Amino acid sequence: MSSQIVNLKKVQNICEQCGIYRLCLPMGLSSGDLDQLDDIIKRSRPLKKGEYIFREDEAFGAIYALRSGSIKSFILDERGDEHVIGFKMPGDLVGLSGISGSHYRNSAVALETSSVCEIPFTQLEELGKEVQGLSHHLIEIMSKEIQEEHQKVAMCSKMPADARLASVIQTLSQRFKERGFSASEFHLSMSRNDIANMLGLAVETISRLFTQFQEQGILSVDRKHIRIIDSQKLADLIRMD
Repeated sequence: MSSQIVNLKKVQNICEQCGIYRLCLPMGLSSGDLDQLDDIIKRSRPLKKGEYIFREDEAFGAIYALRSGSIKSFILDERGDEHVIGFKMPGDLVGLSGISGSHYRNSAVALETSSVCEIPFTQLEELGKEVQGLSHHLIEIMSKEIQEEHQKVAMCSKMPADARLASVIQTLSQRFKERGFSASEFHLSMSRNDIANMLGLAVETISRLFTQFQEQGILSVDRKHIRIIDSQKLADLIRMD
């Protein structure tokens, strides 16, 4: 991706305006520490829908803080079939899978017009030796991602289909709330095919479940627009006996 180094004060202003700066790695630090990141944060042009941040097996060089939009992460199997492993929202870091090796372990593609802050990892690693708490903060983020991956595996292996979809909707609701948006009404940037792929279900099953949730008075669904009508019923679906 072509990018340019920008002044940190401009980055701070942009991030504060988008309302998610406290969730990003750079913005989670003190003002004094932020000054030391001035020379390594890069900001690229907006990504168009379908444009890649990086591809699986591409040489690892940076992690990315998603400022706006949404990102789909996926891997390809031996036959070239896509397997969705997650969706990223503003404030999330993308590219952490490459830290343990020299290449990214998955691909990341924009689901809509999106913008990211590029953080070259070698420089970030060096800065971590000087800025107290930076490395620890990164480890915390990686730990949270591992926990989410474990929860996803457990969900797909044990939960019935309706509970899987309910869990995805509830998780999205919580994540929107963390970012200062409505927890009960939001737009899905991912397709039903992507949701079905991630949950190991047929797309027809996802469509049937959305219809079922509407008939049960749990959701109101208008294409990709979701409104949670009864959050308690949604939560009840997720509880496992």
